[in-house]
Amino acid sequence: MDLNLPTNLTLIRIAMIPLLVVIFYMPWEASHAISALIFVVAACTDFFDGYLARKMDQVTKFGAFLDPVADKLMVAVVLVLIVQSEPSPYLAIPAAVIIGREITIASLREWMAELGIRSHIEVSWFGKLKTSAQMAAITSLLYQDEILGISMRVVGYVLLYLAVILTLWSMMNYLRAAWPAFMKHR
Repeated sequence: MDLNLPTNLTLIRIAMIPLLVVIFYMPWEASHAISALIFVVAACTDFFDGYLARKMDQVTKFGAFLDPVADKLMVAVVLVLIVQSEPSPYLAIPAAVIIGREITIASLREWMAELGIRSHIEVSWFGKLKTSAQMAAITSLLYQDEILGISMRVVGYVLLYLAVILTLWSMMNYLRAAWPAFMKHR
């Protein structure tokens, strides 16, 4: 297996998950701010691994498989941390929707690939917008403090609900694109 720079960035993102979890639970005043910073760095590796893979012509099947796995692992683990630290249906329900959508769409892509028509449900700009809203919401909810007198916790809640709307909308778009395959292969 050839581990090029983009794939190594993806592996680094995966390795950041346990580091983020440990820092999140440290009894330090800045543990949540550091966790948010780690999450932002991980989100940046998500952007750069794909960009560099295309720019350097280093797109591999392994990298194409690993990148969405890394994304989903990071988002799911951090959402669980956030819900666990503040157990409330106002966080748990959106987190469950986001994680459930990720599992549903990953399964849908796998099924479509088995049918040989995975290209019918490629990532769209809308999915990228959904991901950006999720990353901003999660970063704000991890950080929790105020910036310029603005509560990042409140900003995080607003962005989380925006992310849920975009999450459901993008899931419906994917399911609509896959509907003909559902009807043909039921």
